[in-house]
Amino acid sequence: MEPEQPSPHTEQESLHEETHLPSPTLYPIGFAIGIVVVLVGLIINPLLISSIGAAIAIVFAILWAREATAELRGEQVAVEPERRATTEADQQGVAPVPLTETPVSRSVFLEGATLGLGAAIGGLITLPVAGFALLPPFLGQLQHKIDLGPISNFPLNVWYIATFIVDPAEGEVSRRTAFVRNNGNVPNPDNPSEQVPSFTIISNHCVHLGCPVQANGPSGPKFTGHPKIREHTASGQLVFDPVLPAGYGCPCHGGQYDPEGNRIAGPPVRALDRYGFEIDHGRLILLSLYSVSHVVGTGGQAKIYKYGEAGPGEHLDGPEQFFYPIQPPHH
Repeated sequence: MEPEQPSPHTEQESLHEETHLPSPTLYPIGFAIGIVVVLVGLIINPLLISSIGAAIAIVFAILWAREATAELRGEQVAVEPERRATTEADQQGVAPVPLTETPVSRSVFLEGATLGLGAAIGGLITLPVAGFALLPPFLGQLQHKIDLGPISNFPLNVWYIATFIVDPAEGEVSRRTAFVRNNGNVPNPDNPSEQVPSFTIISNHCVHLGCPVQANGPSGPKFTGHPKIREHTASGQLVFDPVLPAGYGCPCHGGQYDPEGNRIAGPPVRALDRYGFEIDHGRLILLSLYSVSHVVGTGGQAKIYKYGEAGPGEHLDGPEQFFYPIQPPHH
């Protein structure tokens, strides 16, 4: 009895089953989501959100690359057979030419090569552009210390409008104005038995859109009884004009602040920014700006709710604070 011969259709179906497709994967979608998060983060918060997006993209890119190169590394790859309809040639009994099996298929090689080349090109193009666009504001920002002169120039509880130049090399473009008051001595937070000088130094930049606020009150020796002070220090020429502020007002959009800089009316979203300071051999040294949500109390006894410097119009507390981009340092 002759053995049963397989039908031509059975052989053709077997050959059709030998061509396989890689199993579906979600890694490219995850990688794309990570890239989108990076791009959105560049607008909202480069440090936090873009870092999260970069981490997502890197993880899915690694997983995608591992899956694409699994066959190259000799791992067992789960594949699905390709199924297609029988052609006219198959029906006429023409057997397809069997394919020679190779360790690495052409499609897998091309996929791995394309992925690697695309990643290399993307890195070479993206990293330099991102570095030149994002890093300069965060690097090389030197802190400017402004010598405002001896603290003996400032009578107790007298306000002065101080004008000074932040960077003499830049000239008038770096001229700033601040409201300065000597609060007297207060206990040192680190050593309560020791008394240290206290100053209130408020920036005149409105925290709505940055317009210069003005003191709501008379200024000059005629009204205050205190002389105008002109001081020349290593920071350049400084002028201190005495003033009696009942508060501060913005002429641009009507923002109003109390004498401690708290917002009391108008569009500003927080209190006026303040300058840090230090006392060096009896001289008042102005440091960098910091932002303030609000102030409780007055003078040396005030409790200041301080934050890192933020731009005009930016909230410092509440959920709104997370919708603003990170600020580079300013001095």
